[in-house]
Amino acid sequence: MLVSAAPAMAAGVDAAGINDAAVPTGKLPSRHQASASIAKLEILLDRAHFSPGEIDGKLGENAQKALTAFAAANGLSFDKAVTADLWSRLAAASEGPAVVNYTIADADVKGPFLAKVPAKMEDMQDLPALNYTSPREALAEKFHMSEALLQALNPGQKFDKAGASIAVANVLDTGASTPVVRIEVDKTRQTLSTFDAAGKLTALYPATVGSTEKPTPSGTLKVTAVNKNPTYRYNPKYKFKGVKSRKPFTIKPGPNNPVGSVWINLSAESFGIHGTPDPSKVSKAASHGCIRLTNWDAQHVAAGVAKGTPVTFVESTR
Repeated sequence: MLVSAAPAMAAGVDAAGINDAAVPTGKLPSRHQASASIAKLEILLDRAHFSPGEIDGKLGENAQKALTAFAAANGLSFDKAVTADLWSRLAAASEGPAVVNYTIADADVKGPFLAKVPAKMEDMQDLPALNYTSPREALAEKFHMSEALLQALNPGQKFDKAGASIAVANVLDTGASTPVVRIEVDKTRQTLSTFDAAGKLTALYPATVGSTEKPTPSGTLKVTAVNKNPTYRYNPKYKFKGVKSRKPFTIKPGPNNPVGSVWINLSAESFGIHGTPDPSKVSKAASHGCIRLTNWDAQHVAAGVAKGTPVTFVESTR
């Protein structure tokens, strides 16, 4: 994961401030300004399986897409304001405080960790694994958060000592994945939606769909396999931007592998639904493998699909 400069944090962006946050009134915070109420809103959306992507406390495009979809699924609407009805519906969708304490485990700090993720894909091929670069990165991803928000909730914490107590988003106990009968990928809205046997929308995720080098297919494909901790295989025929190699090469597994921690293979050569080493860029940067989600969202989808699950590509009107 590449970590950018920390975003502006409003006063009260701490565990108590987020847990006590009420429905935001008046003008919503800038998409560049983190706030306690938006952090709580993102956590509630994540727990309801309307993913805002990386939880960063900001009402960015992905959080707005999730909020719009949740509102529509509940017979409500979202148009630049969060109503009391929408807020209460979100709060009722799950139980427990938005932020809880977590005791850092030995496994969280064991590593091994990479000193740095190479910028060029060719330079990744000799590494034994594409691991996290620090316990902070690993913990932020474990709890679906940006590193900046995790640090803001835990000022002065280095996250490198097992047994230490830290404040984290309460997003892990959201129940088992509902069996996915159908997947819909919206190329216009850059989202992936899952549906159950009754045709009900069960989850929505922000997605990066395709690239100029590897355009997204049309019509319907099927899931053929799920590969956890995949090895990435570069095919030079796609001539990805920034990759100069004319020969195929492989990159070892790990969460910072170009396709993240899971690959859901589809019935078209070299196409799949997969994770990412950089959750902050989901729905904002091109994918090397067709449909990119955050690692945790890709894992949730993978837990619900089976061989033969149809994946339909659509282009909605906004």
